[in-house]
Amino acid sequence: MTETGKTKVAFSALIETGGAHGPFNKDKTLAFNKVFTNIGDAYNSCSGVFTAPVTGVYHFSFFYHAGGEHKARLTLFKNSEMIVKSSDHQTGSDGADNGGNAAVLQLQQGDKVYVSMPANHHVWAAENHTSFSGFQVC
Repeated sequence: MTETGKTKVAFSALIETGGAHGPFNKDKTLAFNKVFTNIGDAYNSCSGVFTAPVTGVYHFSFFYHAGGEHKARLTLFKNSEMIVKSSDHQTGSDGADNGGNAAVLQLQQGDKVYVSMPANHHVWAAENHTSFSGFQVC
């Protein structure tokens, strides 16, 4: 999609697998499989990876819900570089873990951005709780 020569890029997706997702025995890139918007087709819902179609400045955010006996932590990566992370450890009697983070990144065409969950962690992958979104700013 273009407007006066500029490519438009935006996506928003949820991870929906029917309940607790994890823990796994190794780090896992999360594939947010329920896609609401994917203007520019830069987000791959099978791999969970956003690939910048054009050089520019992009905004990314992720949010999650988890709970129970396992910890929750997610990390946003650009290529293989950790950019921001979020974690929440269960405290008190509520049993819920919630978190999120965001970043504005300068990307070159072909750069990859994704959300990873470390081994022995989990998120809630149901009821529209865990999301990953991004869009081109300029």
